Amino acid sequence: MTDLLDDKNNLMILEELVSGNAVSVNYSQLSRALEKHRHTMIRRVQRVLDCGLLKPPSVPFLGLAKVYPLFVILHIEVPDDERFIQWVKQDPYILAAFKTRHLEHNTILLIYHQNISSYLRWRESLPDTMKAEYKIPEHLTRFASMTSYYANDLMVKYDPSSGMALVLKEFEEHGNISIRGCTLNSADLEVAQCLTNGVGLKINQTLLCEKTGLHRKTVQNRISALIKAGYLRKPVCSFPSLFVPPGCNLVLSLIEIKRNREKILSEFLMDDYIPILFKTLQGKYNALVFSNHYRIEDHLRWDEEYRTRFPGCFGQASITYLTPMMTISFDWQIVSLLYIRNRMGIHRGRELRKALQPK
Repeated sequence: MTDLLDDKNNLMILEELVSGNAVSVNYSQLSRALEKHRHTMIRRVQRVLDCGLLKPPSVPFLGLAKVYPLFVILHIEVPDDERFIQWVKQDPYILAAFKTRHLEHNTILLIYHQNISSYLRWRESLPDTMKAEYKIPEHLTRFASMTSYYANDLMVKYDPSSGMALVLKEFEEHGNISIRGCTLNSADLEVAQCLTNGVGLKINQTLLCEKTGLHRKTVQNRISALIKAGYLRKPVCSFPSLFVPPGCNLVLSLIEIKRNREKILSEFLMDDYIPILFKTLQGKYNALVFSNHYRIEDHLRWDEEYRTRFPGCFGQASITYLTPMMTISFDWQIVSLLYIRNRMGIHRGRELRKALQPK
């Protein structure tokens, strides 16, 4: 079966959609959905974006988990040096990075890779990469580390927009949501909820036709094929940290479910606090849960509620709290675009080799 990502035009369409260049807000549709004046919608959308609750619209590259089947959580000890921060933000495999203090490690990296072999080759090449591209002396690149591997095909829940329900709940309980000194009201959040669900967003097919030289119907068919193959979904506005609402703490929980595992996992699938869920097997631990909570005590209360509802079903747990202040970098869009552009480079190389072959 032909890989859709081997096609140059498909890659060009992907780049424009994932970057957001070919995606915009359909203010007329949004005004009809919320029964508000178009100019009111323009102001409220701009307010939601300017305050940093959401990023401008784009099409999520769901295929990232398909092309990178391996998900890695890497704990490392790196020197306090701005050059390492620059590396973290530019590396094509690092989805997110956080400062932490875990045993002898001070940084957590969330990484995508093709397989364990490619990951190990990447690790082996880091000293040379850091020396050549970031002028980091080799003796600083031999750091202590601890690695955990997870299979993306065992990711049983992926719902980045689930955190919007937490934002709305926080507003209902406390009467306001403030981000970077900007206070949002209920009308702003109503607009934000639409945008995270893809309501009021559109794809600029004219731009895609101009970029590819393809007919509009052909572009539509290619987008449909990419969606059907699981590479794309409809346009949305995402949180800046993808599945973590601004101001929330991200909690990584390796947990042991001793009994009623499928029932508990079913509850997790419906839980708005959980955007990401993996099945795994690490010693006694058999689930990795990513959950969002505005306060640490909220997580403790949430955890205790599960243990009360399912007495005797939970065993040990390894919990890591990652607060907004600990975030170094969180840019899924860059990782996606770097992969797409690398595939485009491979395609151009094939075309060049073909052109140079003797006839």
